[in-house]
Amino acid sequence: MSETTVSEPTTILFVCVHNAGRSQMAAGFARDLGGDRVRVLSGGSEPGDKINPMAVAAMAEDGIDISAAVPSILDVDDVRAADVVITMGCGDACPVFPGKRYEDWELTDPAGLPIEQVRPIRDEIRRRVAGLISELPPA
Repeated sequence: MSETTVSEPTTILFVCVHNAGRSQMAAGFARDLGGDRVRVLSGGSEPGDKINPMAVAAMAEDGIDISAAVPSILDVDDVRAADVVITMGCGDACPVFPGKRYEDWELTDPAGLPIEQVRPIRDEIRRRVAGLISELPPA
């Protein structure tokens, strides 16, 4: 009789300045594409007071509801808990811990942009998240 080893989910932390657009869209895609293979966290160095309504609308077009997301401050414990830290324009605000995988995704901030300009940002985030998920170990 063989035993199947179940690996722990990979914890991914998405960070942007306001935690109201890019990082929330990335978190939505990671939850959708990663399923039980991932644990998703997000935060901002200077969180906004509400999620970007154009980000919500763009994600809804892809069948992903992020309307209940709330911008939150980047928590050092979240960085410590993460296996992968994806930053999106937050500069040096994210603490660095040895042994973690860090990537900085240069993406246009969707704040104040019309839906037509948010869609390509959403699509690029989806592409990058799908690539990231494909590199993770199986559940």
